[in-house]
Amino acid sequence: MTIHTILKMGDPRLLRVAQTVPASDYDSDALHLLISDLLDTMAAANGAGLAAPQSGVDLQVVIFGSRESNPRYPDRPLVPPTVLINPVITPLTADGDPGGDMQEELDWEGCLSVPGLRGMVPRWSRIRYTGFDQYGDPIDRTVQGFHARVVQHECDHLWGKLYPMRVRDFSQFGYTEVLFPEIA
Repeated sequence: MTIHTILKMGDPRLLRVAQTVPASDYDSDALHLLISDLLDTMAAANGAGLAAPQSGVDLQVVIFGSRESNPRYPDRPLVPPTVLINPVITPLTADGDPGGDMQEELDWEGCLSVPGLRGMVPRWSRIRYTGFDQYGDPIDRTVQGFHARVVQHECDHLWGKLYPMRVRDFSQFGYTEVLFPEIA
């Protein structure tokens, strides 16, 4: 079990666009070790997800999901544990149309790279995400709500974005212990 230090906001490595994982690296020992380390690190920090760049690894790999209630997000629905490599996100309308009027939802987010803070962040309410698992098998899911939010949040890390960069109203950004003392 290897738990890595999670990079914090201000570290320039979090602002890079991550490199695509070559198909030849799927199902490799190195990729499996990276995923194992990410899973251990995420579990130790009670995260809902973790991206490889948060551990200083410049690859398009994210993990997310839960098998039980998360103390950082106690009232949120479970999200299937997922390894997602080289993701593509497409926002969808309520009826699944990728070319119509997309809907956004505002909700609170936190981040392991921005510890102790939460902010109200707009995200697409319904998305389709595609990519590959660690074995190179394709993933193609249409999701909404918290699941869609978690995927978008983690994939932002692959494109050099942290959730505070998406906050529109900084009166809705602050310390978790002040905003939500019951979970702090």
